[in-house]
This record gives sequence, structure tokens and C-alpha cells, in this order.
Amino acid sequence: MDINEVVSRITEDLEYLKQFTSTPGEGCTRLPFTPEARSAVDYLKKIMTDAGLDVREDEAGNVFGTIEGEEKELPCIMMGSHYDSVTNGGDYDGIAGIISAIEVARLMKENNKKPKHTYVVAGFCDEEGMRFGTGYFGSKAMLGQLDVEYCKHYTDKNGVSVYDAMKEYGLDPEKIEGAKWNIDKIGSFIETHIEQGPVLDSTGIELGLVEWIVGIQRFMFTVHGRSDHAGTTPMDMRKDAVDAATKVISKIPDWAREKADGTVATVGYIKTIPGGMNIVAQDVEFTVDIRSKNNDNIIDIVNKIKEALKKEVGEFDGSYDSDTKLVITPVKLSEDMLDVLEESCKERSYTYKRMLSGAGHDALAIGQILPTVMLFVPSKDGRSHCPIEFSKYSDFGKSILVAYDLVQTLDKKESE
Repeated sequence: MDINEVVSRITEDLEYLKQFTSTPGEGCTRLPFTPEARSAVDYLKKIMTDAGLDVREDEAGNVFGTIEGEEKELPCIMMGSHYDSVTNGGDYDGIAGIISAIEVARLMKENNKKPKHTYVVAGFCDEEGMRFGTGYFGSKAMLGQLDVEYCKHYTDKNGVSVYDAMKEYGLDPEKIEGAKWNIDKIGSFIETHIEQGPVLDSTGIELGLVEWIVGIQRFMFTVHGRSDHAGTTPMDMRKDAVDAATKVISKIPDWAREKADGTVATVGYIKTIPGGMNIVAQDVEFTVDIRSKNNDNIIDIVNKIKEALKKEVGEFDGSYDSDTKLVITPVKLSEDMLDVLEESCKERSYTYKRMLSGAGHDALAIGQILPTVMLFVPSKDGRSHCPIEFSKYSDFGKSILVAYDLVQTLDKKESE
């Protein structure tokens, strides 16, 4: 296999996909159920077809390309990632994993490898959760974890629900449960991804073999007080939602630091209502994103936030609401597949490191149920979710060859 040819093909694909953004020149913005997403999916369908895959789009907006195995009763080997992005994000997050999976299919075709197991390339919709504040939409739909009520419940900042966005995109949300797979038909899942952190780049290590992916819980909290005049209402007579909310928000980072094991907590969005400079705020909305490989740490921080909010709003007879956006537990990835990846790295003389992923991925949702593994490639300066996100195409090439080795090993082992 010629790695230069691999790198040439994926470079062409990833460079072409850069155009599908609503913020040209300001990073990749490819939110779910948008024209940019549709254009990316159409291109993925084209190159999947060109690679000899049978292509279909499911009820959730996922796109799948399949090479049918010789032994149809065997569970498939699935590889892929997501095609959506954050707002003003990078050009490699997610989408490079789909292109890598397609390239594995190309290599199988070039090497006349007719698999015994069906090989499936997966391009998942809305892993990021940027538009609707959720995440893992496509992979959860595949796992049978979504229904119509879910689609109706979550809305974007303009009040458009997932349900309505899907209809405008050309999907029927009433059929969302049709995206569910028979889990017994999936034997393993592989995801290649940029690291999105500085470990590999700073140490000069070529590939990361992910052992753990952290759990994540996301919430929208709303503190309710009372609007009053900023000049005429004495401090001791206010029901200031900002006062209560910020006292709690200021403590959240320290609660995460106290865990001392990589646990992180982020308040990434704050909105005051009505939002006037000379008005005591009636309401404050803020989000919290908590991540850890120890689920008890996440639960403890959530409980601390709720207890503190109850105390603060009680000082002025206010109240608060919480809306759970995402709950997903940490997952340990497949030791057997990690061993195969490690052996491949040694045989190909690639440096590698077993490591933790502090970012969530489709592999996090899928790994709760199915044997799953992840490969990381270095991110320059550890930057991601921003326009300057960059990973070397040559590093993707190395990860593709190692993933190809894994697919071949899985196909042989599981059919014996």
C-alpha cells in the first residue's frame, strides 16, 4: 500500500469539503439539517459510490456506505465519525474520520480484499449538539435511543425544533425510530479523529490509542428573580437573578479542580433576561458541561450546583429550573482492539501512546453498547473547535493504514 497515494486522495476530499460552511473564511460552520450539511452529505454519497460502496441515507440524516460481506450472517465492522461541526470550528473534526473510513474501503478494493464481514462506513448527523444543545443525535438514533418526542422537545436559539428542522431538511421525524439498527448486526465500531488536545503534538508522538472516553453531562439552568429599576431598588430589596446565579457559577470551576483527576466543568453560555444595562435581571440562563472518566465526580458536581442554587434563590424567595441536555457515562474502549492497533503501530514503526479522550465522540455513545475503539492523530498546538484547527494529512494517512490493519484482523478473527 502506497501511503502517498492514500494521503493524496484524502487531501483532495478534505480540501473539497472545506467549502461546505456557512461562515467562509471564518472556520467551518456546518450545523445539522442545514444546506451546508446537505452539500457535505451529497459529496460523501458521491465518493462512497465511487469507492464501490452501496449508499443510503437513513431517517436521522446519517449516511452509510456498505461493502457486503461474503458471510451475511456475521455482524458488520463499522467505521466512521460525524459530518457536522461547531460554529466557526475546524475543517477536520469529525469529517476526517468519515473520509478515513472511506479510504479504508478504497484500500480494500485496491487490494482485492473481499471481506467475510460486511464493512460499513458511517457518517453521523449532529454529534456536536451545537445547534440544539444535545449531541450524538445520529449515533443515538442508530442505537434506538431517540423518538418523536425527543425531536419535538429540543429547539435551537431561534426556537426551531429538531422536528421542524428535520422536515425542512427533507426528512420525516415521525419515522425517526426507523433509524434503529439491530445491535446484534454490528460487531465493532472504529473511529479515527483528531486529538483536539496538545498531548500528541507536544510530545511528537504520531498516533493516540484511546483507552477511555470521559462521561459528559450537560444542563441548562434558569434562575428566576424579579425585574426592577437598577437605580431605585435598594440592594437589600432586590430579587436579583444575576446575583444568585453568579455566586454559584463562580464556584463550579473549583468544584471540578477539587477532584484532581482530570475532571472539568465549563459554563459556556450565559444570558440575562430582559438584558438591559439599567434593569435588575428577572432571569438568568446558563449552561454547564461537566466531564470526567469517573461518573461519581460528575454526579457530585451536579448535586453541588443544585444545592447551591437552592440556597441562593432561597435568600430572596426566588426559584430555579434545570433542563438536562445530555447524560452519557464514561466508557472504557475495547482492550482487544487496542492490542491489535498497538501491534500494527509497532510493525509499521509508528510511535504511539495509549491515552484518555477528554472530548466526547460518537464512539462514546456507541461504546456504551458495542466493542469500540478510537485512533487519534495529532492536532497542531492542541487547537480544535476553532478556525486554525489543523492536522497533517500524512498523520491521517498513518492512522488509516493502522485502521486498515485492524479491519483486516477483525475480519479474519471473527470469522474463524
